[in-house]
Amino acid sequence: MDFALSAKAEDVCGRTWDFMRECVFPAEPVWDAWRAARGHDDHGTPPVLEELKVEARRRGLWNLFHHELSGLSNLEYAAVAEITGWSPVIAPEALNCQAPDTGNMETLMLFGTDEQKARWLTPLQEGTLRSAFAMTEPEVASSDARNIQTSIVRDGDDYVINGRKWWITGTADERCGIFIVMGKTDPDAPGARQQSMVLVPRDAPGLEIVRNLPIFGYQDQHGHSELTFTDVRVPVTNLLAQEGDGFRIAQARLGPGRVHHAMRAIGMAERALALMVARSKDRVAFGKPLAEQGVVQALVADSRVEIDQVRLYVQKTAWLIDAHGANGARSEIAGIKVAAPKVACAVIDRAIEVFGGMGVSDDTPLAYFSAWARVLRIVDGPDAVHRRSIAREEMGRERPYVG
Repeated sequence: MDFALSAKAEDVCGRTWDFMRECVFPAEPVWDAWRAARGHDDHGTPPVLEELKVEARRRGLWNLFHHELSGLSNLEYAAVAEITGWSPVIAPEALNCQAPDTGNMETLMLFGTDEQKARWLTPLQEGTLRSAFAMTEPEVASSDARNIQTSIVRDGDDYVINGRKWWITGTADERCGIFIVMGKTDPDAPGARQQSMVLVPRDAPGLEIVRNLPIFGYQDQHGHSELTFTDVRVPVTNLLAQEGDGFRIAQARLGPGRVHHAMRAIGMAERALALMVARSKDRVAFGKPLAEQGVVQALVADSRVEIDQVRLYVQKTAWLIDAHGANGARSEIAGIKVAAPKVACAVIDRAIEVFGGMGVSDDTPLAYFSAWARVLRIVDGPDAVHRRSIAREEMGRERPYVG
């Protein structure tokens, strides 16, 4: 098991850091001001982001998330994802490596027809289109995908879709032009064969974006929205794979994406730790800098230990996916989804403690980091579901000795 990066990956990471320092971090206040002026009803993209995308492409930092597009393994891209986590709102999209588009591109690459790829995958890879993954529903516990109630009924050469979705990421951005929608095509089939996925264009009659849903007061990721589908018609050629493959597609989609989420969470934690250390050196309390206070030193030390531990866990998971595929890392994929946001939440909270009142303001990225790290414990399945999966795997594991 070797986590060393290739020379190519080292070069990409170095150039990504240059891009972050020279372009991304200076763009953060511009982004924040643009966003603040628009509030929760934002429907656009700040011009600075388009400028960053042009610059990222010029530097060869584009579509790095997929080995077929970048030549990087999952383990190598994990290092890039951590770097982008230092500025999780701007950097991933600037490199065309933002969720949910990465997962949707992987889905289209795996299951799309040539026609579907030409119409939707190509512009996604070019960064001229954004997409959404519409699975979660308000009326059911969507952590169990078999609960999904949206109906997808065949009518001649069309599918007719009826249902309600919410927390659908990226939808408030009008560039979000295509939705991968999960619903039931056969309620009488076995549980994992009831669901299918279809591609629904944004302008399909009957598709309504009801409202945007801020997280802890932040309009995040161009918005998470509630949608309704009322007799929405799409041609049967918009089906992904075959009827009944929806659950299988959902499982295939989530493996590498959880590595990306976990490493970006580690990037947030690393930036929070850097801010914590800098603040502790600058502030004096009870006659000496905070950095010399034992309680603060403990916060810093615990944060370093926990970050390094969870990074190794994610690196192991990425290595296993590279070596054996997502099925060979099922327990680890679930484990990093629990561990990385948990560590990020803890480290960010410690940084807020050291900053005091400033830490809960928008003068630093810590308040937003705290909100988003907490949300990461829910998206792609809540912690409890992943713990359940890990426990079931552990219960079935053979032991060399018990006694």
